[in-house]
Amino acid sequence: MPALVTLSGRFVRLEPLSLAAVDDLVAAASEDRSTYAFTRVPNGRDEVVSYVEAAMAEQAEGRSLPFAIRWLNTDRVVGATRLMNLEYWQGPMPWPPGTRGAVGDIPSVADIGYTWLGASAQGTGVNRESKYLLLSHAFDDWNVHRITLKADVRNTRSRAAIEALGAHFDGVRRADSRGADNTVRDTAFYSILNSEWPAVRDRLRTRLGLVEAA
Repeated sequence: MPALVTLSGRFVRLEPLSLAAVDDLVAAASEDRSTYAFTRVPNGRDEVVSYVEAAMAEQAEGRSLPFAIRWLNTDRVVGATRLMNLEYWQGPMPWPPGTRGAVGDIPSVADIGYTWLGASAQGTGVNRESKYLLLSHAFDDWNVHRITLKADVRNTRSRAAIEALGAHFDGVRRADSRGADNTVRDTAFYSILNSEWPAVRDRLRTRLGLVEAA
């Protein structure tokens, strides 16, 4: 499975998700929850513990790499995110079709998802730098072919944040899944290809103040 890593930026540090983050995650998820209408965010200690344990189990299978988001401004964990739906295209194709093949060390494609932040960290740049760190790890370290991002089609806030990254809108899959509000959810899909990453990276670095705008 992919090696556990800590990804550090100027404002945030993405740390491997573990039970050590539970107290901070409980506090973050207990802030104003009005922005979670279309996002599944654990509520209360029991749900947070189950959430972390499930993420760690998925990571142990090589299917995701979950992170706690530490905001360096407060030195507290203020949310979570992950590289997920990892696919490995190296080696022989699994047989019969549909079976799960052995995972490898380096994923070929991945999603960024399960991202949520406590209300106090929203709109602060924490999400933007977190996405930059995840994308940099996926493209620069893993050399993935594609990153997928998606959101409930009604979640205009999340969709605007994804579009601000420079991701390509691939379309809407109708009746894609059960929504966070227990309705049938249509999902907006976005992607960034390896060939598009340099332009996306430059755009993000400028927005993060890592380089001067031209």
